[in-house]
Amino acid sequence: MPRFAANVSFLFTEVPFLDRFAEAAHAGFRAVECSFPYEVPAKEVAARLKENRLEMVLFNAPPGDWTAGDRGTGSLPGREHEFAASFVTALRYAQTLGCSRVHAMAGTVPADADAERRARQRSTLIRNLRFACGEAAEQGVTVLLEPLNPRDMPNYLFTTQDEAHAIRAEVGAANLKVQMDLYHAQIVEGDLTDRIRRWLPHVGHIQVAGVPGRHEPDVGEVNYAWIFKLLDDLKYDGWIGCEYRPLQNTAAGLTWLYRLLDRKRVGVPGDDD
Repeated sequence: MPRFAANVSFLFTEVPFLDRFAEAAHAGFRAVECSFPYEVPAKEVAARLKENRLEMVLFNAPPGDWTAGDRGTGSLPGREHEFAASFVTALRYAQTLGCSRVHAMAGTVPADADAERRARQRSTLIRNLRFACGEAAEQGVTVLLEPLNPRDMPNYLFTTQDEAHAIRAEVGAANLKVQMDLYHAQIVEGDLTDRIRRWLPHVGHIQVAGVPGRHEPDVGEVNYAWIFKLLDDLKYDGWIGCEYRPLQNTAAGLTWLYRLLDRKRVGVPGDDD
């Protein structure tokens, strides 16, 4: 069965951030991911990971000024130095946390942007990603791109799997892959089975949530039991991030997972400890 990682920015929010690691471990997870860990010193996060025998499998590079509307700086002309500095910060955290995947957010385009502006931002992103992948390769880190749906992330630079993989191919770095969030993919494109089959060799991480409400995977229109079997059949050996908002409290909502897996096998199949 797939290996699941708890997104501690979305799950276990009933307790403070650092306490969520223990909650995830108690629930049976062997791995976690998060959006942005930077408000807490990396050594403190690393200590919680070690204490709870957890692996950090993914987080995002700093997105810029979130409150001012930034959703990443990777594609923003004139802010290349800011992107570079922020990505170096992400790599410092990755080294301390033992994390091998970092998502580099591209950023948004103006709502009225013409084709020339979009092309300029795309070119900026490609140059920045080449820098990021070069820096990350020295540390054994994979850089990830993620298409985001326009309902949750209006005006994001790219929204489809095809667009993300075209950028990946143009960058041409072996350590650049696509983060396939099936929640976003279903909203934008659907046809998940075909898209998984087509792109899985170039996917570095998968995330799940129910559609349309972004709740537990057993709530909504996507048949995740089918998806998980498909991923098994295709021998996907990466992690699946549980990036959803529980309908009630996190623990009560995990029944979907315990129906799929024996509690002792939530993280690593066959793990008995």
